[in-house]
Amino acid sequence: MTNNKYCVIMAGGIGSRFWPKSRQSMPKQFLDILGTGKSFIRHTFERFEKIVPAENFLVVTNVKYKDLVLKHIPELKEEQILCEPIGRNTAPCIAYAAYTLQKKNPDAEMIVTPSDHLILNEEDFRAIIAQCIDFASEHNALMTVGIKPTRPETGYGYIQVSDREPISKVKCFTEKPNLELAQTFLRCGEFFWNSGIFIWKVSTIIEAFQKYLPEHHMLFSGVQKALGTDAERNVVELAFSECHAISIDYGIMEKADNVYVRCGEFGWSDVGTWGSVYQHSRKDRYANAAPEEGCYLYDTRNSIISIPKEKVAVVSGLKDYIVVDTDDVLMICPRSEEQNIKKYIDEVKFHKGDKHI
Repeated sequence: MTNNKYCVIMAGGIGSRFWPKSRQSMPKQFLDILGTGKSFIRHTFERFEKIVPAENFLVVTNVKYKDLVLKHIPELKEEQILCEPIGRNTAPCIAYAAYTLQKKNPDAEMIVTPSDHLILNEEDFRAIIAQCIDFASEHNALMTVGIKPTRPETGYGYIQVSDREPISKVKCFTEKPNLELAQTFLRCGEFFWNSGIFIWKVSTIIEAFQKYLPEHHMLFSGVQKALGTDAERNVVELAFSECHAISIDYGIMEKADNVYVRCGEFGWSDVGTWGSVYQHSRKDRYANAAPEEGCYLYDTRNSIISIPKEKVAVVSGLKDYIVVDTDDVLMICPRSEEQNIKKYIDEVKFHKGDKHI
């Protein structure tokens, strides 16, 4: 009997907020930033492997990361890696996967997940995903997973629910509110963080592309015949060069009237910044997140230090700082200013080119 459950892992980003650890040649999803012994993408694959058989995975990534994906997930075959020639945000990424799956199995049920999130309680998480799959298979529904907020986070998108049922119709989306609005959302109790994890039938998401993103539907349905053949690379390059960059949230989820959310608590974080790494890292008695060996701290508090294993670091007199050392780049900045990392990257790139990026 055919297993209709498929998992699509989106793994094309470069994780610039984790510079200088995350680079264009080795982005965040292939790193073990939390010190677990496994990369983010490996954790993601193992998390869903208990729901979806290995042969039903697709990874959508930049063409230059294909070999890295196969190295981190050797269970996959080359044809399971869909290579984007250029990044165009999540809507073209999902369209590429959806039209590929429709050709392979028109009855496919898709789970779409980022490659670089942290889930602490995986059993509860998988139970919620199973409920979403059941709901989506029985309804013409675009499902997403919401997270109960624990703080007024301004870096996440929010989902407002229409009722307090476990699975609720979505009332509206709000992207990255200011602090005052985020505090209001937290008090209200109707708003949940948007995890960026989606579940739907392939037929449902393709109907949504037809209705809300007709340009993308035209491009990817037009190349569908060549998908899985020797001509795939050329036709996909053409489709990506012609489609505009847009997220699935802006392009479809915020417009559709059949969007539902299953909210839950399972220890989720998108681990999107050095601050979130600090939050989830083991700390010493002075609230420093630092390696247990090779790092000597004096009069230092509330800081995160990341150094290569073979290096020795002596840090003295820092409070609330980020220190990241690599073979060719050293970054030291206050934790409160990590939003400036992209500015630092632009400055380094201007003076030194792409060598250190």
